[in-house]
Amino acid sequence: MAATTDHEEHTDARASSPAPRRRGGGRIAAAVSVFGELLITAGLILGLFVAYSLWWTNVVADREADKQGDKVRDHWAEDRGPVGLDTKDGIGFLHVPAMKNGEVLVKKGTSTKSLNNGIAGYYTDPVKSALPQDKKGNFSLAAHRDGHGAKFHNIDKLKKGDAIVFETKDDWYVYKVYATLPETSKFNVKVLAPVPKESGTKKAGRYITLTTCTPVYTSRYRYVVWGELDRVEKVNDERTPPPELR
Repeated sequence: MAATTDHEEHTDARASSPAPRRRGGGRIAAAVSVFGELLITAGLILGLFVAYSLWWTNVVADREADKQGDKVRDHWAEDRGPVGLDTKDGIGFLHVPAMKNGEVLVKKGTSTKSLNNGIAGYYTDPVKSALPQDKKGNFSLAAHRDGHGAKFHNIDKLKKGDAIVFETKDDWYVYKVYATLPETSKFNVKVLAPVPKESGTKKAGRYITLTTCTPVYTSRYRYVVWGELDRVEKVNDERTPPPELR
């Protein structure tokens, strides 16, 4: 048996012992793992929030709008004879075939709380809206473009000559689009003026203005569409809609 020296024994002991752990690297790996899990969780939460904002709020708002709309039509069906516009429950229904959004109940006011119910509202401030039966003025409306019913989501589909029809208990008001403004400041109240000169018109008349947020999924600017009254048709017993809605 060969003899070994003390130097050789120490060398063998060092060779057989395990390498010390690098504690710093382990901590970094753990931190990266935790950070990654937090990012995944945040992504899931954000996805759920987007789904809530853009889908579920539409479902809830549409249900509420249908409920309120049914109430208005039930009142109309009571046949109490010609009456003024009911500004409490709703003044009528907006029909815009190019937007493919069905009928939209219109009520007084443009507060977020009101519009969140999936309806359109006519302005009471900063510029007071005219009403359809007024002999002149601007019937100015607002509605959400995304979420909460998104009634004006397809406002950008409207072009010159398209029909905008407003239905009341006794009349169909048929407007025709004559101008659009794809982007303007949210503070530009001139678009709501009784004579909306920014649309290119300079004379008093019977106008309708649709406003909503733009670009899509933001509220930075406003998208505006103007129409002018083409004619008024009386509602018959069958409530036959005008040709533009058939």
